[in-house]
Amino acid sequence: MHQRLLDRFVNYAYLIRLDKPIGTLLLLWPTLWALWLASGGLPDFKIVFIFVVGTFLMRSAGCAINDYADRDFDRHVLRTQGRPVTSGKISGKEALLVAAVLALIAFLLIQPLNGYTKKLSVLALLVAFIYPFTKRFFAMPQAILGIAFGFGIPMAYAAILDSIPLEAWILFVGNIFWAIAYDTAYAMVDREDDLRLGLRTSAITFGQYDVTAIAISYAILFISQLWVAQLADLSNYFLVGWFAALACAVYHLKLISTRKREECFRAFRHNNWLGGFLFLGIVLGLALT
Repeated sequence: MHQRLLDRFVNYAYLIRLDKPIGTLLLLWPTLWALWLASGGLPDFKIVFIFVVGTFLMRSAGCAINDYADRDFDRHVLRTQGRPVTSGKISGKEALLVAAVLALIAFLLIQPLNGYTKKLSVLALLVAFIYPFTKRFFAMPQAILGIAFGFGIPMAYAAILDSIPLEAWILFVGNIFWAIAYDTAYAMVDREDDLRLGLRTSAITFGQYDVTAIAISYAILFISQLWVAQLADLSNYFLVGWFAALACAVYHLKLISTRKREECFRAFRHNNWLGGFLFLGIVLGLALT
């Protein structure tokens, strides 16, 4: 009995990707950028706590929804055929229940925040739940992922300022292109399987221009960061993080230019460092003048 219960919890842990924190980190960095910028480098600890925990909860809920949506496809892909839902270890209904419970906890968590933030959270939830199904009909679902993974930006500004200034939207658009860059690298890993299954991804849409498209997406991200730094009046110390992040992007392009699965996956995972360096730049740009 105890072993069965333990096995069930282990399967739930795999469902929400506790073993793969990269997704949570890629969702967290843009949120932290926004929290620091909106507060002038001095965010309220309670708000930071709410957003960090909420990020984990919403990414976990998104993973559960994703596995439910892809349950009939995952079993045909070597990398995903062991996932709990497609392998039958967890039922589709259980996955939906887990997602609903996590989303409810996330919504309860933001109750101390203002009404504007709560309204935005409903939109964020809708995008997060719609995204996994866009792979069936939309040529670039990575853009929808970018919207979902960037919703913490307008929410952070709304929570702190009760408004969303121009710099927030520029940060948001830049994040969409960052997601297109790193998730296209991720999609390059499964391109052959996705073609066989009739799914749509940016790696398939871009075709032979995939590396060029990723390079352009990175360029838009870095230009948007410079624009935001100017609007937020960050000091030149911001460039320390910016150039370190740029070096990461160059490294990623070198990896994906091989178009080898392992190298593309390594580039995707390494984006955690890129997001972290951009955050470092924002912290330095605000703290040091």
